[in-house]
Amino acid sequence: MPPIQSPPMKPLNRLLEGNSRWSERMRTEHPDFFGKLAVQQAPEYLWIGCSDSRVPANEIVDLLPGEIFVHRNVANIVVHTDFNCLSVLQYAVEVLKVKHIMVVGHYGCGGVRAALQPQNLGLIDNWLRNIRDIAVKHHEELQALDEAARMDRLCELNVIEQVLNVCHTTIVQNAWARGQPLAVHGWAYRLSDGRVNDLGVSFESLEQVREEYQI
Repeated sequence: MPPIQSPPMKPLNRLLEGNSRWSERMRTEHPDFFGKLAVQQAPEYLWIGCSDSRVPANEIVDLLPGEIFVHRNVANIVVHTDFNCLSVLQYAVEVLKVKHIMVVGHYGCGGVRAALQPQNLGLIDNWLRNIRDIAVKHHEELQALDEAARMDRLCELNVIEQVLNVCHTTIVQNAWARGQPLAVHGWAYRLSDGRVNDLGVSFESLEQVREEYQI
């Protein structure tokens, strides 16, 4: 029997061609960009955002690759048993020495919407339980809103909760104990106009964390 040959990946040609155009454009507009990028990365920011393809971290804040360290997952959740997220957080804080961590949700988040729907979605239900817990915690506030406003508010409440979770980690608290300058912020991105809404939630010292969560 002749060996089975994989068909050519023609659908990806568009992406490869796009990469070529992007590379040429970057070398024209920023001649030393790739030389610097190849040596090291020295971002001042860690972006913890949603996996949604409509929310690209660098483009939203108009920064080049290498200027933001990024972790993304469904609904921008920070869970204390998620060693993937914690590993990214540790590397960003202890090695890269980022000065700002932004937890960035977005209005119209599919994960938040799914968390509000009483249906069995399979494995991801275990992940979305984190958002459902937030909805239960703020039940009265959310029930007083119409469906659209409820969705938007839960997106914001989720961001705020995850900001607190970041602040409760040993990684961030140890950095503050060392005197390392580090601030944690909560943002929500609006798909309809591309603008970021600063939720006014920022922490930059251990004193701002509730005593029960201090290490």
